Amino acid sequence: MTIAHDRDFYAWTQNQAQLLRTGQFDILDIQQIAEEIEDMGRTEKRALESRLEVLIMHLLKWQYQPSLRSRSWQLTVREQRLRVYTLLEDNPSLQPHLSQRMDKIYRLAVIAAERETGLTLFPETCPYRIEEILSENFFE
Repeated sequence: MTIAHDRDFYAWTQNQAQLLRTGQFDILDIQQIAEEIEDMGRTEKRALESRLEVLIMHLLKWQYQPSLRSRSWQLTVREQRLRVYTLLEDNPSLQPHLSQRMDKIYRLAVIAAERETGLTLFPETCPYRIEEILSENFFE
């Protein structure tokens, strides 16, 4: 019995996994499985970008609002770095993605920082190298 992915996604995943395990390849929903696998990869990539965006936003706030520095900001920086490290450890092929998407990630971080701080003085291009962004000793 096959289950439509758009009617009950969880049941569909369980059904497809069972079909794979039992070698019933002729009734697999191959096209949808391929799309779901690609979506899983995109999800990891988006998670990495989102974590970096939050991390860079907090580094900007830390640099440009020294009088407002808080333990909360420091903990957020540490947490985001840890999450980025974990994502890269689990998905090493995403490492080159960082440099390819840094301009976009930085622009989004600036938008978020401007919205949170009311400041409009952030540099046009990212003032930090990726090694600095990920360094435990940078801005702490």
